[in-house]
Amino acid sequence: MADALSAPLFERVAIIGMGLIGSSIARAAKHYGAASIVVAGDRDEAVCQRVRDLGFADVVTHSAAEAVAEADLVILCVPVGVMGDVAAEIGASLKPGAIVSDVGSVKNAVVEALSPHLAEGVWLVPAHPVAGTEYSGPDAGFAVLFENRWCILTPCDRSSDDAVAAVTALWRAFGSNVETMTPTHHDLVLAITSHVPHLIAYNIVGTAAHLEAVTQSEVMKFSAGGFRDFTRIASSDPTMWRDVFLHNKEAVLEMLGRFNEDLAALAKMVRWGDGDGLFDLFTRTRAIRRGIIAQGQETQAPDFGRRGPTSDPAAKA
Repeated sequence: MADALSAPLFERVAIIGMGLIGSSIARAAKHYGAASIVVAGDRDEAVCQRVRDLGFADVVTHSAAEAVAEADLVILCVPVGVMGDVAAEIGASLKPGAIVSDVGSVKNAVVEALSPHLAEGVWLVPAHPVAGTEYSGPDAGFAVLFENRWCILTPCDRSSDDAVAAVTALWRAFGSNVETMTPTHHDLVLAITSHVPHLIAYNIVGTAAHLEAVTQSEVMKFSAGGFRDFTRIASSDPTMWRDVFLHNKEAVLEMLGRFNEDLAALAKMVRWGDGDGLFDLFTRTRAIRRGIIAQGQETQAPDFGRRGPTSDPAAKA
């Protein structure tokens, strides 16, 4: 676990959107001492009241413009589809020298949505923490969600070296490994590692739902690990994933095309009884799974290591 900082990295950090990621960032900023003042913003007053009750932010407001005033760092934790609307709302309230970042799973669309609304002297450092669970809302967050996970930064022409260094320091303070790549490369990589797997999960669970007689009995009753894992993935936030697929369309379609080609080859092996081909494929894929575990990006625990540790006070906040 990362150690608490000896001094804050930022005086005032504003986080807009108090879902799983936003509330986890707020908790982490307090837990590790990364900010002197943590401001939580959410347009839903009921969510704001819940954040007040949980007590993991110093200031809570339903006004995004009010939340970002005087903030040194602003992190947008809202669906990709509303990034531009939120940027338009906060643009005039950002102080000179402020850094704006985000946590979106798509980066080209975020850069295009945010850039027009940021004044000169306001820096943009897009980011994507590759972490999460299937749960959502302010109660779902926990401070150590980002420990030993990757955070990808995608600097653009609105970034500065100092701003990128500051955002890098924040994520490293949270225990994350930080990688930098272009927005376009990020979108292609995430299409195959995250977006297409989610699309497949939604589709296979939907296929089971169409078999209504089976779904109401055998599928639920005899749900084995494979289908159970698909339902976990397919229970993720539908608004977020709708926006991901709409805003990373080209990369997702390219990866789906490659997947369909490989699926056709696999179907041919099954049809013609190619046992050697199936064994070779399953051996290679098993090695990939073991490599992911070896790199600390997964565990053998039944909950996949995605729930907050009950011993972490911030997880209970």
